[in-house]
Amino acid sequence: MAQTAATMTGDFAGFLKPAEAEAYFTQAARQSVVQSLTRRVPLGINGQEIPVVTSKPTAGWVAEGGQKPATKGALGLKTISPKKLAAITVVSAEVVRANPGNYVTLFRDQIAEAFAIAFDAAALHGSASPFGAGNNLAATTKAIELGTSAAAAGGVYGDLNGALKLLVDDKKKLTGWAFDDTAEPLLNAAVDLQGRPLFVDATYENSALSAGRLLRRPAFYNEGVAAGDTIGFAGDWSQAVWGSVGGISYDVSTEATVTINGELTSLWEHNLVAIRAEAEYGWLVNDAQAFVKLQDAA
Repeated sequence: MAQTAATMTGDFAGFLKPAEAEAYFTQAARQSVVQSLTRRVPLGINGQEIPVVTSKPTAGWVAEGGQKPATKGALGLKTISPKKLAAITVVSAEVVRANPGNYVTLFRDQIAEAFAIAFDAAALHGSASPFGAGNNLAATTKAIELGTSAAAAGGVYGDLNGALKLLVDDKKKLTGWAFDDTAEPLLNAAVDLQGRPLFVDATYENSALSAGRLLRRPAFYNEGVAAGDTIGFAGDWSQAVWGSVGGISYDVSTEATVTINGELTSLWEHNLVAIRAEAEYGWLVNDAQAFVKLQDAA
C-alpha cells in the first residue's frame, strides 16, 4: 500500500514568503474605502504624535512706520496608537497537498477582505472599535437623507448639494465621497439640473474599488460602508489618518487547538492546517464634524 507523507508545517511555510506577506497588506489597503480616501502616516509600535493646528496667525494692514500687529498660532498634539487585527483560516491538509499555491492565493484574498471590512467598520461606524469612543466618522452630528428633495430642487442632486452646504456653512471642506455599494442604483439614476449623470466613472482608475467622481470629487463604492440607515459619508478626508506597523505577520500550525464554530478543535486530530495572520493598524479622526452621514430616506 502506498503511503502519503504527512503535511509538515515547515513544508507549507515554504509557500509563504515575506515578499508575499507584503502583498497581503497592499491588497488590504486597496480594498479599504477608508484607506483609499485618507492619508497614511508613519506609525511605530509606540504610536505617533500628530501636531494639530488649534489657531492660526492673522495678518493686518499697517501704515508706513506703524506698529506691526502681533498674532499667535497654536498647535496641539494628538496620538494615534496601533491596535492589533488578527484572523485565522483553517483548511484540510488534503487541500493544501493538492494545490498549496492556489490555497495561498485564496488565503491572501480572504485575509485582505477580512482586514478591510473590520478596519472600515471601526473607522466609519465605531463597530467593535479599539480606537476609542467618538474616533469614527459616524460620531458627526451632520446628516442628510438622500431621496427627500423634490424634482424641481434637483432630487438626489439637491440632497448631495445639501451635504456640501452643511459642510461649507460650517467652514468645512468636501474632498471625497464613500458609499456602500447598495447606493449605486440610486446614484446611477441621479442627474444634475442639466440632466447630466451625477456619478462619472473613473475610466483609468486602477483600483479594486468601484471609483469615479461626484460633484467633481473622488467617490468610491464598497461593501460594508452601510450601517443602519447610513449608506455613505462625505467630508474632508484630510481630517482623518491611518497607519500600520510593518506588514502582516503570520505563522502556520498543524498541531494547535483552534476554536471553530464555537468549539475547540484539534488540528492534529482532524488533519487540518491553520494560518494565523496579524497586523497592527492605527486610526485617528481629528474632526468628526468635518463629515456628513448620507442616509437612505426609504
